[in-house]
Amino acid sequence: MATVAQAPSRTDPTAPGTPPTAPTPAASVRHLGPNWYATVMGTAIVASAGAALPFTAPGPRLACQAVWALSALMLPVLLAARAVHWVRHRDQARRQLLDPAVAPFHGCLAMALLAVGGGTLAVGRDVIGTPAAVAADAVLWTAGTVTGLVGAAAIPYLMVTRHRIEPGSASPVWLLPLVAPMVSAAVGPALVPHLPAGPWQRALLFGCYALFGMSLLATLLVLPLVLSRLIHHGPLPLALTPTLFLVLGPLGQSTTAVNHLADAAPGVVNASTAHAMGAFAVLYGVPVMGFALLWLALAGALVVRAFRRGMGFSMTWWGFTFPLGTCVTGAAGLARHTGLGAFDWLATALFAALATAVAVAGTRTAAGLARGSLLRPPRPVTP
Repeated sequence: MATVAQAPSRTDPTAPGTPPTAPTPAASVRHLGPNWYATVMGTAIVASAGAALPFTAPGPRLACQAVWALSALMLPVLLAARAVHWVRHRDQARRQLLDPAVAPFHGCLAMALLAVGGGTLAVGRDVIGTPAAVAADAVLWTAGTVTGLVGAAAIPYLMVTRHRIEPGSASPVWLLPLVAPMVSAAVGPALVPHLPAGPWQRALLFGCYALFGMSLLATLLVLPLVLSRLIHHGPLPLALTPTLFLVLGPLGQSTTAVNHLADAAPGVVNASTAHAMGAFAVLYGVPVMGFALLWLALAGALVVRAFRRGMGFSMTWWGFTFPLGTCVTGAAGLARHTGLGAFDWLATALFAALATAVAVAGTRTAAGLARGSLLRPPRPVTP
């Protein structure tokens, strides 16, 4: 798959021949795409993943709270910047929707809302109090779920009716709008105990199972296309190689979802149903986590290959972060339900990789923003 740089408009301050004037805030966000929400997702998942680890200590807990606070500040800033983008650069925003390489990234908005909401209830409650954390998570979960459902239907609709997809151009990026409902399914169970007992709790519990199902089945339709593209057409372009890690997202997030749903089931449904949900969490989660580790090995090898061939930093590096975080929470959930210490150590090892990936991507992104290089028109990406 290749992305093509947009031609500069007459009013584009980055166009050749434009006098070197300081860009206005509105002009500086002209090329701010929906992929930037991945920075919020990747930052917020560190807090949720850290809270899921079995090893508790005051220092790591404080670090997770600091990371959560950072993501909670990043979200409104980015929402405001994207709002300016839509108001002042509607032509560019429409072009992004109609670009098959960019449109799937609109699914990141929903996941950014959900990730911050989940982190708020997981660690933010220690800072702002449980009632405020529950209220914030409820608002963000509702907004993220509605946005995710719209994106999960609208982006495939655009791919069918408006986009022109070349044969053999399937990309892991196609998973982004489809995995958003799975994030809702994984974050929603934490709100179940805070609802009135009875129908409200059961409705949310089974509603999350429905979100799990729709995302899982949609993912199963796309994954074979991605693998077929790799086998028949070779590795992705260097700049897009980190997107291979996006496949870990639905794998780790679905494992997280079934474990969180099993945690929320006792007292909400009858004992036999709750027991079945717990058994399903193990019988589904263990094989899927096994496949996630297999894909991690394949994607890691292809990333090493890309580094050896000169892959430089780009915003696709944030693809290393959120998917790894979902595998951390998935492994931690399996540790609770199986009692196997091996899953605790797996979660810890994956969290170390996650923290490293976020630190590197965050540092490089901050440096790129300081130089202004990340807000310039995108360069063509060619095989």
